[in-house]
Amino acid sequence: MPRPDLLQRLAVQTAERERASLRRRLHTIDRVDGPWLESGNRRLLSFCGNDYLGLAQHPQLVAALLRAAGEEGVGSTSAHLICGHRHVHAALEEALAAWTGRERALLFSTGYMANLGVLQALLARGDVCVQDKLNHACLLDGARLSGAELKRYPHADVNAAARQLAARPDAAALLATDGVFSMDGDVAPLRELAQLCAHERATLMVDDAHGLGVFGTRGAGSLDAAKLGQHDVPLLMATLGKALGCSGAFVAGPAALIEGLVQFARPYIYTTAMPPALAAAALEAVQLAQSETWRREKLAALITRFRRGAAELGLPLAPSPSAIQPLLLGGADAALAAAQALERHGLLVTAIRPPTVPAGQARLRITLSAAHEEAHVDRLLAVLETLHLPSAPRAPGGDHV
Repeated sequence: MPRPDLLQRLAVQTAERERASLRRRLHTIDRVDGPWLESGNRRLLSFCGNDYLGLAQHPQLVAALLRAAGEEGVGSTSAHLICGHRHVHAALEEALAAWTGRERALLFSTGYMANLGVLQALLARGDVCVQDKLNHACLLDGARLSGAELKRYPHADVNAAARQLAARPDAAALLATDGVFSMDGDVAPLRELAQLCAHERATLMVDDAHGLGVFGTRGAGSLDAAKLGQHDVPLLMATLGKALGCSGAFVAGPAALIEGLVQFARPYIYTTAMPPALAAAALEAVQLAQSETWRREKLAALITRFRRGAAELGLPLAPSPSAIQPLLLGGADAALAAAQALERHGLLVTAIRPPTVPAGQARLRITLSAAHEEAHVDRLLAVLETLHLPSAPRAPGGDHV
């Protein structure tokens, strides 16, 4: 029997996705102007980015990046542990730790790498990792990479998580959850999970990529809003590429955790450090996210306006207090057709289809930003009203991205 050809097999799988109308395609953007995007000869109003506070093009971030690039150059040229860790990296880590109320923070190049690094460093064969079924794919991949037993509980079901932990009472255990779920926009039952982990002597890890900057009196995220500190949640991961408008990620927690990650987190040890100019921009973004509270207030008002309008129209909107507002349409074809119709009206909204979400749970993933205006939200609602969207039942999900 001939050896299978890997590239041919991949081509067959891609063709199968094409036949099922599930093939992903790149959408090249030529120019960005706040919430407006230019692609080809079209100017589109975007409701699919993650620039929740509208900071990505802020002149102070741009100035900080250019100033640091002039002083430090473009790349860091090395991993952090060789000669890539610059003063601005250290300053950003200190600012992130202070903002989130943690002892220390550690920068990673991406959120995916941060979660892989944490789980690979902490877990080993014989351990158990309990996770929400709607967790981001990188949390699931990190657990599988570690060799620990991965147990997944139904979305937000604290009792099911408790049963899974109780089934392995002698194993070292970590419970990992998104803070804000990337495809549904809802918030995890964080206080209940913290109480469960304290009772079961399990370590709690929260990926707050979509909560940082959006929630909390200080904008420090969903843990800030839930009034949970480092003692309650020893492991916090969040990204710099959503509300902060930059790129990269960090892990924050006790000093012993951070020192251990420096020693054992392979995606940290063996990766070139983020460009110092980007760290300078992110540092500026952290300061603006805390001082310009009107951005969170405006975003919250836009979310309320959109949800009220969607309810009046009877749209199939998932329950979400965050900037992520999913319209659940069920079939992949229905979601794709709705996205295409919106684009014909000058609005860019992404259709999220399997395998990103489970079969029958395709949706329009609408995201709002402080860069939007009330008139933008009203325009979106007006066009959605003309589409006669079907309703869709909500069901347990899959490996969200």
